[in-house]
Amino acid sequence: MSKNKTQKQSWFKGLGREFKKIIWPDKMTVAKQTAAVVSVSVVVGAIIAIVDFFAQYGVNLLVK
Repeated sequence: MSKNKTQKQSWFKGLGREFKKIIWPDKMTVAKQTAAVVSVSVVVGAIIAIVDFFAQYGVNLLVK
């Protein structure tokens, strides 16, 4: 049972060392990347909506 506890402690120590290696972005970088993701999402959503509209129009044209 002591070996299992030692393994867990070792794992958490390793996890702590890995977290110290992380380079966190600054606020400006996060803001720019968030704006880019939102912008691309809106553009892709608009493209999908346009394609869907024309596909629906084409199907309705064929069905009627």
